[in-house]
Amino acid sequence: MVTTDTSSTEPSPTPTGVGEGPAARGSTWRTFVSAFLRRREASVFIVAIGLMVYFRLSSEVFLEKPNLVNIAQASAPGAIVAVGVVLLLVSGEIDLSVGMVFALAPFLMHYAADFYGVPPIPSIILSLVVAALIGLGNGLIVCFLKVPSFVATLGTFYVLFGVVLTTSHAYPAQIPPSMEGRIQSWLGAADWAELIWGLLIVAYFHVMFTRTRWGIYTVSVGGNLLGATEAGIRVNRIKIGNFMMASTLGAFAGIMEAFRVNTIDPNLGGGTGVTFTAISAAVIGGTALAGGSGTMIGALLGAVVLAVLQNGFNLIGISANPFYLILGAAILISMIANQYLARLRRAGGT
Repeated sequence: MVTTDTSSTEPSPTPTGVGEGPAARGSTWRTFVSAFLRRREASVFIVAIGLMVYFRLSSEVFLEKPNLVNIAQASAPGAIVAVGVVLLLVSGEIDLSVGMVFALAPFLMHYAADFYGVPPIPSIILSLVVAALIGLGNGLIVCFLKVPSFVATLGTFYVLFGVVLTTSHAYPAQIPPSMEGRIQSWLGAADWAELIWGLLIVAYFHVMFTRTRWGIYTVSVGGNLLGATEAGIRVNRIKIGNFMMASTLGAFAGIMEAFRVNTIDPNLGGGTGVTFTAISAAVIGGTALAGGSGTMIGALLGAVVLAVLQNGFNLIGISANPFYLILGAAILISMIANQYLARLRRAGGT
């Protein structure tokens, strides 16, 4: 009888990872790069890194601590205000008055502390409450009187501008003596105080925007107003709440900036300057002006890009005049890129 040895025909086991390791690693890397490039923050992150490398090569002082502090202090207020702007843009609205809330809040704090003897912390809280009420007023006008938010908040901007100039007589005021020292240091005067507060606020609202019903409803309201209404979402409540948060964040950023510069100035934030800086940061960071999509991390990166760009121009001796030309071009390029990436996401089913 002839026996056949079948053991030789059985496939020999292949050691795990032999032969397919490089291919698997290459596939993983391509997947990672593809996923990264599909994120809204990808383009602005690459731009931020590119600018930092360029200015570091152009100036040795760019990465020194004093200059990094300057960049942090320049970017943090815009990032904080941009968080509120993102909420409004995503929900299909806009607030042009937040820049004057930025300037008004330190005066409210000053009046409460110096004229009425209110303690420091309650004075700050009181100014934030007034700012929230201003946002409430904007929201009520937009939602119930059906006035477009651009027009409504433009009117509020001029009303608040008049209030600031009239009550201050167009003169700066000193920081209340009761707030000098530890409170002033913690809320803006210390080197990294504004940046730390900015990062905490961005992190909190990022979680709220991406992980809570409020964020989901905000996206729904801005993306499909009729559908959100039919789904039972209280649209007016979402929009009014976002107006209130945007104003409150603007007030908090203004108070911190007043503590940092050690004076309360009617022109704090440059009037519309901080408003348009925040809008620019939001748009450059990937937030759609048409509503329905946005990112808090992108807004932070957008604010950093603007601060790095302006700071780098100063370091390498370029006139500040072309800054706004570049800013305008950056906004246009960002909007075009957002539209292109949106098509990619829809094509990829993400």
